[in-house]
Amino acid sequence: MNKSNYSPVSEFVLLGLSTYRPVQHFLLAFSAVFYVTIVLGNLLVVFAVTFDPFLHSPMYFLLANLSFIDLCFSTLTVPKMIHNLYSGYKTISFQGCVMQIFALHVLGGSEMVLLIAMALDRYVAICKPLHYLTIMSPQMCILLLSGAWVIGLIHAVVQVAFVVHLPFCGPNEIDSFYCDLPWFIKLACTDTYRMEFMVTANSGFISMGTFFLLLISYIFILVTVWKRSSGGLSKAFSTLSAHITVVVLFFGPCIFVYVWPFPVPVDKFLAVLDFMITPILNPIIYTLRNKDMKMAMKRLSSQFLSLRMIS
Repeated sequence: MNKSNYSPVSEFVLLGLSTYRPVQHFLLAFSAVFYVTIVLGNLLVVFAVTFDPFLHSPMYFLLANLSFIDLCFSTLTVPKMIHNLYSGYKTISFQGCVMQIFALHVLGGSEMVLLIAMALDRYVAICKPLHYLTIMSPQMCILLLSGAWVIGLIHAVVQVAFVVHLPFCGPNEIDSFYCDLPWFIKLACTDTYRMEFMVTANSGFISMGTFFLLLISYIFILVTVWKRSSGGLSKAFSTLSAHITVVVLFFGPCIFVYVWPFPVPVDKFLAVLDFMITPILNPIIYTLRNKDMKMAMKRLSSQFLSLRMIS
């Protein structure tokens, strides 16, 4: 492009999920209700694990951090979507778009590693129960959590470093309700084939590789339990089914968005799973199916009611 005609883009327009006003009204109500549920559900898990001494174990420590990441994941996109639907003002600054992409990949990379840590926790608990507290020590839990955030940060820096200096001269419309690399790169005023390949190689292959690694680990756990005692297989499967559900719901949209040809209209609808559906299902799956969490909720409710009566 001739430099005299070059006009850098200072903001992007987020087209959202629909331009039809009645559909936008429905999406506004839908996203507002779901976001409030996400906040309350995940905060409840974090508070229960933090303040109930009976939940001070590696599994619940990792679960609380998963809820925290899910809460941040939704907060990064859903409030902006709600504001855009309510006000009709759908722009986001160039810097805001880049920061959103960076934060999304920090959280996404961290959650992937955290899910691996949770799979490791279940493997040790089921296959090596006598050594569980020794292997999954507080130091190991902190190390796993720190590693998750560091890997997420490195992943995000690598992704953004290659695209932040791309030239943008128009158009500036992103066919989604949030900024992410597939749509961001497509708007650059240059040949983006190599960048698209880099994103696919980085995010796509990492997502797919982590997904299959987790599935293989769950299969290995089930096979190990089956060899020891076929009677314990149903119990192990019941324990792992929640993890498998979360993994499929989280990685399915990620794999489709980053591995499928760049990009397709259905991507933004699949993203709703990651930002609004999975963060709700996590606290539901891990609380309604877990006796310890149910008891913790009852104890917290009792303590809260007693404090209110005293005050």
